[in-house]
Amino acid sequence: MSAHKKTPPSLVFAGPDGSIYDHPDLLMLCSRGDELTLPRPDEFIPLPEESEFFLLPGRRAMGLNPETGQVEVLEETAVAAFVTPAYTLTAHPAFEKDDGAPVLPLFAYGAVGFADGRFWVCAKRVDEDTRQVFRGIPRERIESGARGLLAAMPENRLVRHLTHCALTYGCPAAKNLALGRYEAPLPTARTCNARCVGCISQQPEDSGFPATQCRIAFTPTAGEVSEIMLHHASREKRPILSFGQGCEGEPLTEAALIAESTARYRAKGGPGTVNVNTNASLPKTIPDLARAGVSSIRVSLNSARKGPYEAYYRPHGYAFEDVLESISTARAEGLFVSLNLLFFPGFTDGEAELEALSEMVRSRGVNFIQLRNLNLDPDLYSTLTRPFDQGPAMGFLNFRKRLRKACPDLGFGYFNPYVER
Repeated sequence: MSAHKKTPPSLVFAGPDGSIYDHPDLLMLCSRGDELTLPRPDEFIPLPEESEFFLLPGRRAMGLNPETGQVEVLEETAVAAFVTPAYTLTAHPAFEKDDGAPVLPLFAYGAVGFADGRFWVCAKRVDEDTRQVFRGIPRERIESGARGLLAAMPENRLVRHLTHCALTYGCPAAKNLALGRYEAPLPTARTCNARCVGCISQQPEDSGFPATQCRIAFTPTAGEVSEIMLHHASREKRPILSFGQGCEGEPLTEAALIAESTARYRAKGGPGTVNVNTNASLPKTIPDLARAGVSSIRVSLNSARKGPYEAYYRPHGYAFEDVLESISTARAEGLFVSLNLLFFPGFTDGEAELEALSEMVRSRGVNFIQLRNLNLDPDLYSTLTRPFDQGPAMGFLNFRKRLRKACPDLGFGYFNPYVER
């Protein structure tokens, strides 16, 4: 039996100076939607390297007194963990929210505790791929790679944008482009036909929280895009070239540009996977993308049900039915279809969500699910989805196990897989 099953983690909290402490008497609690509980022994792991701690302003830490069985609330600030990519959160931190507490920024907040001399987080690894691990890679190497891109393509505005993303925002995809490895980001779209509550590139002033990235301010040309595609493919043996990034709107609004860029790339012998990360709102664009040489699409979803989906995505000019049609069209055109499932403990793992998702996968021929974290204040999302009954939560591990049983041909991971076409 492993140590974390023998030793329940202690509550951690932050002092006035921001230092993090473990409580000598109280145990860690976690939340899944409206459920407050001790973490299940099989759902927490040692905090992965490159994870970060967040202090939660206006939220007081709470833990369980094992002697009395009572929940106790501290005056000190609650703490969460933002886990490194390839891990999916299984629970959020437990806290008591003060009146007037600010809305939390657009990150994913994992329940964290301390035991046996180390921190533990409620999360599970869902992908062994290390494409967004930068341990041991000095910043100087990334800076050198960025300078190399600028020197190789000095007139390319998209290169300037992406090197800025790598060096200013630390964007993992842009850093990989600078390093000439794995998956290259190709943002193109200035506009979007959704108003996602958790959009990371554009937020209204009254949202209560800022966007975490700047949206691209120009539309690149097909020449600029295909130049980057060919350059990246010359450095990476198994290139993945992805349209649809956090620093842009909806790529299908620039479907003609994507098709032309991809056709140019393929015409010059460009290999590998050309992927589009999308909300799948414009099904009529899919056939042209397939003919141009696109290999796959990744469809972002917070829910496989119309009500919760539209409450979060707030579509403008399309509906959930268009998303379903796009998936079916993509499969009919021979594209590999992944779902970018924005997992939220206590909601996504509800019975109603599992049933709807299983039906979508079976009926639409979905190939793969990327188990990503929903980056949003947990209280905000719980309020947003409260009108939609999802049934009791079964926990992440049971959710994944039952989905696998219902859809035995379905693949799982965190990143866009490499697919040939």
